[in-house]
Amino acid sequence: MKNRQTRNLLPILALASLFIKISGSNSVHPVLTGPDKAYLGSRAVYRCTAPGSSPPVRYELVSSDGALMASSVDPQGDQPATLGMKVSEASAGAYHCRATAGGNTGVSNSITLSVVIPPLQTTVTSEPFPPVLYEGSRLVLSCGVDRGSHLSYTWFFNRTEVDGDIEDVFNVTGNKLVVEEVTPEHAGSYYCIASTSVQDIQRFSSSSDIQVTVKVYVSKPEISFSVFREGKSYRANVTCWSSRGSPPANFSLLLDEAEVYSVRATQSLVGWFVVEVVPGLDMGLAHCQVKTELQELKSEPVTLEVVPVGGDVSVNVEYLYTSASRLAAALLTCKVSRGTFPLVSWLLDDSVLPSLPHSALINEGQTLILTQLGPEESGSYRCRARDSYDSSGPWVESEAQLVQVTEARMTTTEKISISFCCFLLLVLVVCSVCVLKMFNHDRAHPQTAPVNHVFLSQLRRSVTV
Repeated sequence: MKNRQTRNLLPILALASLFIKISGSNSVHPVLTGPDKAYLGSRAVYRCTAPGSSPPVRYELVSSDGALMASSVDPQGDQPATLGMKVSEASAGAYHCRATAGGNTGVSNSITLSVVIPPLQTTVTSEPFPPVLYEGSRLVLSCGVDRGSHLSYTWFFNRTEVDGDIEDVFNVTGNKLVVEEVTPEHAGSYYCIASTSVQDIQRFSSSSDIQVTVKVYVSKPEISFSVFREGKSYRANVTCWSSRGSPPANFSLLLDEAEVYSVRATQSLVGWFVVEVVPGLDMGLAHCQVKTELQELKSEPVTLEVVPVGGDVSVNVEYLYTSASRLAAALLTCKVSRGTFPLVSWLLDDSVLPSLPHSALINEGQTLILTQLGPEESGSYRCRARDSYDSSGPWVESEAQLVQVTEARMTTTEKISISFCCFLLLVLVVCSVCVLKMFNHDRAHPQTAPVNHVFLSQLRRSVTV
């Protein structure tokens, strides 16, 4: 009977013994804390604790492949262990803590370590290279390092950080700064800074500057010419220019579609050519042509002909009034019927016009403005003209025009307006009188004469004024 009971208790005792062993093996529960990133060459320090473990406690820092990295023994059982290791490129990976106490061993949580390499030798490269491109082209700048990991990038344009204020002008993605369509405003100096950060410790590496040049397409060229005398010959100084664009450019002068001269403009978009001309003779049709590496444009044509001054010369006088019908100024214009390059001179009372305090010359001297008309400015004005390129040429003079204003004058438009208003008022009065006569002939007659008399008196006074 007793043997039977003993045999029945054996399985229970075996299970209890197994339970005690299992419970004993789980009695150590270490916890690992420490960095998940560390700089290459630094020391990574971890802390491992096993609360409630019986002393002494042995702690081991173990890699994912089972290599022992560091160990420590806590004889009291209530102190955390400090486990450190030198960080190399091979140190990247997962680590856990293994604690042993009272013959029992426990394994902690795992921490994955990333090895951060500080940036070294940062440079900026460009597409296209060199960074010289025309407006509307695509620009890509890349920030690269010879060595580094876990990098972030900061861009600077003309020493100003590309942040939220100007980021809409640029597209910054990763280590690239992109401008889809450059404009002249994108030209300037660029550089980047590559940086890493580990536990609030930052390492930086700055690139040198790269200069971006944005070239502007040249505009359609224009052409003009002036004439000067050289000995007994006359020469035309032809100017070709583009108002917009980036030099260098080649300017050519074409006469009747044949190129006669060419010059390369390197500092500005202007070219000059000297051509012999004969006054009064048509020298042909002239064009300017500009060429760049991408463009070839031609100006509108001009006839290279110098017409000598001749024909009639006259003076036109125009008076300007304010809204209050007060004289504001007088404009005297010298009209020359023929001549490509007239030189105009003014005379007052048959003497060369003196320097008047309230006068000005515009339109190359062909228009004289008098802003005040008093005794000093009043008199007979005439103008004369000759060829500007020939100081020995004859003058052609106009008839004299008397300019003398002592009081305000009404303009023709003002006179017409006043006369029309008076006429309408007269018509209304006459119509009113006729209506009154129709309805009351006896009473209307004695009233008609005085009414008409008063109105006509006022009308004469207004017309006289």
